[in-house]
Amino acid sequence: MELLPYKASDNEEIKQLFTKVFSDSEGEAEGRVIGNLTADIMTGTDTQDLYGFVATENKQIIGSIFFTRLRFQNRVNNAFLLAPVAIHTRYQGKGIGRRLINFGLDRLKENGVEIVFTYGDPHFYSKVGFTPISEKVVKAPFALTQPEGWLGQSLVSQEIKPIAGNAYCVEAFNKPEYW
Repeated sequence: MELLPYKASDNEEIKQLFTKVFSDSEGEAEGRVIGNLTADIMTGTDTQDLYGFVATENKQIIGSIFFTRLRFQNRVNNAFLLAPVAIHTRYQGKGIGRRLINFGLDRLKENGVEIVFTYGDPHFYSKVGFTPISEKVVKAPFALTQPEGWLGQSLVSQEIKPIAGNAYCVEAFNKPEYW
């Protein structure tokens, strides 16, 4: 298996991966939603606000993750949001997701990113260093339907310090239904 930055030439294969993985786990409608979200991220996000990575085996993409910039109203910082993540159904449960996330976090840290947030399963993301974040410490861009899923990881210190003001995500995530 090889871990690499994604290339624009991979866009269609990555969209299909996300569509299939989320269709398999959450149903066809959700698969289409996440596949389209991924396409919007890849085509509509400025390259300085986006990091994407893939896991490949035999030149086929078997996993992919994206990190998009998160801005805060009252603070200049270098924060990103990890989402979405997809590992091909046949390859799940083999540690590929963890390896891909850690690979991405290492690249972000090398590029001066200070903090990464995600909104997902606390049990899974705790395995790669994410901890629950109270919205009193750092507010999410939209009201959360599952506040226990708001997680963060500092790449520069042991704790996440409070960040005042509103958070703003990239355009692809600028829809309350994703939160």
